[in-house]
Amino acid sequence: MLRESVRSLAEAKIAPFAAAVDEEARFPQEALDALVANDLHAVHVPETYGGAGADALATVIVIEEVARVCASSSLIPAVNKLGSLPVILSGSEELKAKYLGPLAKGDAMFSYCLSEPDAGSDAAGMKTKAVRDGDHYILNGVKRWITNAGVSEYYTVMAVTDPEKRSKGISAFVVEKGDEGVSFGAPEKKLGIKGSPTREVYLDNVRIPADRMIGAEGTGFATAMKTLDHTRITIAAQALGIAQGALDYAKGYVQERKQFGKPIGDFQGVQFMLADMAMKVEAARQLTYAAAARSERISAGGKGEDLTFFGAAAKCYASDAAMEITTDAVQLLGGYGYTRDYPVERMMRDAKITQIYEGTNQVQRIVMARNLPQ
Repeated sequence: MLRESVRSLAEAKIAPFAAAVDEEARFPQEALDALVANDLHAVHVPETYGGAGADALATVIVIEEVARVCASSSLIPAVNKLGSLPVILSGSEELKAKYLGPLAKGDAMFSYCLSEPDAGSDAAGMKTKAVRDGDHYILNGVKRWITNAGVSEYYTVMAVTDPEKRSKGISAFVVEKGDEGVSFGAPEKKLGIKGSPTREVYLDNVRIPADRMIGAEGTGFATAMKTLDHTRITIAAQALGIAQGALDYAKGYVQERKQFGKPIGDFQGVQFMLADMAMKVEAARQLTYAAAARSERISAGGKGEDLTFFGAAAKCYASDAAMEITTDAVQLLGGYGYTRDYPVERMMRDAKITQIYEGTNQVQRIVMARNLPQ
């Protein structure tokens, strides 16, 4: 039922704007309005704070179905989870009440500030600093590649509170868009997901109350990594949705397109391509859903779920599969697939980022190798 309702909403209210959002590189406001109106913009927020209280699998299905028609729009529910999960995992009760309520209502979006110009895969090498000053912290630094920056009202920011301790000297904070000293760079000019703004976030002597720290001092990096264990699965879901959208479109096209007197879908070479695409989509789906189930069991207090391995595996496999499937979809459409008149070239461009963000697939393989299931 959830899948059907999200799919019909996505096809009616989001799909019609997907090409224009990409072409104009503008924020998908229509998608945000539709998702908020149907309480699908941040389904993961617990009911205690006014949210829908959706479990990890339900959240994955929402993201997957939105990504099937528009990858940029799927970053609304995905990044709302990424940005707010540190608060859910480690924040004080006061912090949760203050920031999760507006997120659940749709009055605010949440972004996640970990990466920096010189700290990408090596996130622990960050330079953004937070210095204690009485009942406040003063933050200075630059965060890079921040999804939905400038649109989101709230930002989870990782900053160094003790430079001597490397990863154990990093703390997490909630910064508000309206805090004095917060500003944003120009939107990046990207290959894909053009409707989701990616900008630098500048923190220039940003003074925030000390109670905006998420968890204890020095626990920020651990919270960041724990967050990614859960949210990499949402990137797997996004990749899965993009792949499904490309497969669906290609499947319809090969039945209509005629060459040599018959639909090209009647040729065995084309049928084998579609079979491989469908097989990879299904394998990605099973791995993603299994990882989501583990994420949910961990959230409920379960132990020994190998979430780090399964989250990395789902993200890595689904994104690699999405790149292969969208490339094949372009091939099946031939010259038409290479034009912007058809959606598969956009899907191919959008798929690429899923192999890069929330940890490159090279990093995912390192993570998997260090956390092989017992």
